[in-house]
Amino acid sequence: MKENKMREIEIEKVVLSIGAVGDKLEKAVKLLRLITGIAAVKTKSKKRIPDFGIRPGLEIGCKVTLMGKDAEEILRRLLSAIDNKLKEKQINAEDFSFGIKEYIEIPNIEYQRDIGMIGLNVVAVFKRKGKRVEKRKIKKGKLPKRQRVTKQEIISFIKSKFNTEITEGKSGGGED
Repeated sequence: MKENKMREIEIEKVVLSIGAVGDKLEKAVKLLRLITGIAAVKTKSKKRIPDFGIRPGLEIGCKVTLMGKDAEEILRRLLSAIDNKLKEKQINAEDFSFGIKEYIEIPNIEYQRDIGMIGLNVVAVFKRKGKRVEKRKIKKGKLPKRQRVTKQEIISFIKSKFNTEITEGKSGGGED
């Protein structure tokens, strides 16, 4: 019996982001360019949070979105920075996310004195073929529940494709 091509899971995108303000933001933009080779986009705040000194329109971070082969290659490198280990609580339906405390943990990345020590967040989003039906502008449709990627399917996908170990996530802060 043939496998249904519409049931295959693929990586939709990988998003790398760093939250920073002012001088640190410029260093974060440099770091994302160093890691990916792509210019980062600065994100602006939409809300006012007086306790943190945040006002609407203030640049509060930067991000880079990778798709296709680039996304798979960078994800492989970034997973090796955390020893190919993820906690189960880091995986959701349709995506998983993790943080890297210091960028020097990433293979083939050297310490840059002008950047200093910065960490970053990584989010990998998964999809099945046919997702465009939901996203397109003309004749937009709804995807059935069976077309969405479940947590268990993501776990089996990253175990087989990236040789990643999934551990039980414990509640509460701190290292395991």
